[in-house]
Order: sequence, then C-alpha cells, then structure tokens
Amino acid sequence: MKDPRENKVIDPGLDESIKRLTPQRIQSVVKRVMTKENSTRLKVFVDTCVHCGLCAEACHTYLSRDNDPNFSPVGKVKNTLWKLIKNKGDVDGEFIRDMARIVFTECGACRRCSMYCPFGIDIAYLILVCRRICSLLGVVPQYLQDTTNSHSATSNQMWVQQDEWIDTLQWQEEEAQFEIPSARIPLEKEGAEVMYSVIAPEPKILAQLLANMALIMKVAGIDWTMPATDGWDNSNMAMYSGDFEIMGRVERLHWETAARLKVKKIVMGECGHAFRGAVYDGPRWLGWKFPPIPMVHAIEFYYDLISGGRIKIREKYKKSVTVQDPCNTVRGAGLGDKLRYIIKATCEDFTDVSPRYEHNYCCMAGGGTINCGPPWKRSRMLSNRVKAEQLAATGAEIVITPCHNCHSGIEDIIGFYNLGMHTKFISEILVETMEIPEDLKA
Repeated sequence: MKDPRENKVIDPGLDESIKRLTPQRIQSVVKRVMTKENSTRLKVFVDTCVHCGLCAEACHTYLSRDNDPNFSPVGKVKNTLWKLIKNKGDVDGEFIRDMARIVFTECGACRRCSMYCPFGIDIAYLILVCRRICSLLGVVPQYLQDTTNSHSATSNQMWVQQDEWIDTLQWQEEEAQFEIPSARIPLEKEGAEVMYSVIAPEPKILAQLLANMALIMKVAGIDWTMPATDGWDNSNMAMYSGDFEIMGRVERLHWETAARLKVKKIVMGECGHAFRGAVYDGPRWLGWKFPPIPMVHAIEFYYDLISGGRIKIREKYKKSVTVQDPCNTVRGAGLGDKLRYIIKATCEDFTDVSPRYEHNYCCMAGGGTINCGPPWKRSRMLSNRVKAEQLAATGAEIVITPCHNCHSGIEDIIGFYNLGMHTKFISEILVETMEIPEDLKA
C-alpha cells in the first residue's frame, strides 16, 4: 500500500508554490488547458474510458506497490484529472500539490499502459495534461524545475556555458587521439554528412562518451560535425515539466543550428526522450508537420554501421549482458530488433529480459521522474521492484542501456536492490570490441 512517508516529502517546488495560488488562478489555468490547448482530444479520451482497470496490470508502479489501486494508471487519472473535470477546476492548493506528486513522481509517461487499454487511450497524455496545469501554476518539483530554468537560461539542461562546452570537446578529442591520433571532433563544419546531437549530462558528467564517438566516427569514416554554439543539447526536460514554451524554444534552436550547418542528417546520441522531443513533441508544438532534417537515433546509426560493414567487430565482449529497452525508442519507435542485432554482434553472452521489446518494463527514470531529484528517489525505487526482479532473473553482469535516463535509472535500481550488476552504453561496448585499422592506430 502507499507509504505515508511519500505524502510528507519536503519539496519547496510544491510546498511553497501552492501558498501563492488562489481559487481564481487555479480555475483560470484549468479552463485554459482544458478548452484552448486540448479540448477535442482530451474529451474523446475522457468520454471513452469505461474505468475498466485493464491498464493496471501493465503498470510497473502498480505491480511494484502490491497492486495498490492508487498506483494504477486509471487510479492516477481518477485522483487527478477526473476530479478537476468533475469540480470544473474548483480545487484548492493542497489538491494541486497532491496532483503534482502523483503526475510527476508516480508516472514516467512510458505509455506501456496504453498498449493494454481496449480503447487505446493515451493515458500518458492525460498525465501530461495535468503536468501542464501544474507547470502553468508554478507547482513543479524543485529539481525538475531547475532543469527547465537551465534550458531557459543556457539552452541546455545542466548550466553548461559555451566556453565549457568547447573546452570539453577539445579535451575529449585529445583523449581519443591517444588511441587514434587522427581522431577529431570537428566543430562548425558546414555541409557535413552528420551532425551529432547529445544531451547535457555528456559534457557535464560523462565526457568520455564524446571521445567514444570521435573513435567510432573515425573508424567508420563518417563526415561529421558538432556545433560550437548553443543548440547542441537536445535533452529538453521542459517537455516533461509541462513548460511547452521553453520546450519549443529548445527544439527550434536545435533544428535551426543543424540547418545553419547544412548537414544532411542528425544522429541523436543514446537518449530516448531527447529523440522523442526532437522528432515528435517539439515539432508538434511548433506546428510543423515534420522536422526539417532527417534524424536517426544512435541505435539505428550503430546498426547501419555494423550491418553495412563500416565497423567490423574484432572480438566480442566477454561478460554476460542483458538489455533495457528505452521506452521512447523501442515502444515508441520500434527499434527493438536493431538494438538486439547490435548486442548479438558485439557481445558473446546475451540473455534477454522477459517481458521484452515494447512490453518491457519502464525503468521509471525517463518522463522527468529521475529529474524530480533526491527527495523522491526512495519513492521511485519502491515503484521499480518488478524491474529489479526482472533484471536479477537474467543473471547478467552488465545491463546495456542505450539511453541516458535508463542508464541512471538502472544504476539506481542496481544499488537500491543490491543486484551486483553494472550498466554500459552501446558506445562503450563498441569501442572495446571494434576493429581499428592498423593505419589508424597510435
């Protein structure tokens, strides 16, 4: 059942913000979101739902919390959106705080539940409608709001300044040159085949992944570039905080940067929500039918390099591995087969998870939940028990996670449940196993 301690988590983004709310402001925001931003789509889903509860068994949170109905998808909607509609927005600040707790920290918007709904209702969309209301009211978990503020002030998630960005790229180019002296991270190269897109945690805390790409691109013979200006980060947590105005700014700048460089396509690094924001949520909010330049996810990119022979595998990775299917690239984009092709091509001992592919459990790090920060980590871990059990059942030493949020979320699960495993990105496996031509070696 629900742990009462979760209702007592101190979060200034919720606790202090509700003090400034008035009934008139709440009703005004609810009316705006319900009638001007969502009306028809929202009405169809709300009117179609028959409250059958078949979505419950699809939710890892519900399963991990001993089938507490409050954690079922229908329960989350019942305790938030349905009450707002029933009361026509006539609710108080405490209700808004409780709604924010539910929609930001107890749902990762993974959309697994929608696969089990007999009517195909997009329940994650209903949750995001509530987040939008909370954002416009200023009631957002403090840590998540901080990432949104960073996007607004610096055009990236982690307050990385432009000179720090360039310095990091130069540093990682030098690191790559210890192995391949001619490896480069080309900046501002106009007309390149590929612009490589990353998210802010790479230059901030995982800079070695940039050196990995310098090696992979050199071995594969890719004509590529990265921007030296703002527009390089595509993590866009504003998409999940509900601040769609800032989300749109981030996405527009990213696409404008690629257009300025006249690249032929963008390769999105190993991040699921950034890919979703760039190819769907961002363009949709901006009123675009399609993004202006083709984008492929790193999974597709690595698959093409290996299957096309541009990268050859010297020796397969020896440790036993399993995999996490990122929600936005497997359930959302159908890349499960290509992901497993890469793993089987590079790893000797692979044990798949069950359930798998689009039926795989979410790690509950994406959708903004991990960005709600340390105050909510214990709650997130309690909602991940079935994920921990699923990973433990594989007996693997390594979990391959081609997504930054999955990587961090799985690491948290491993530590909390003492699984004794480790996580790796595909690029880390690839640089260990790929063949480097003799003429390129140091």
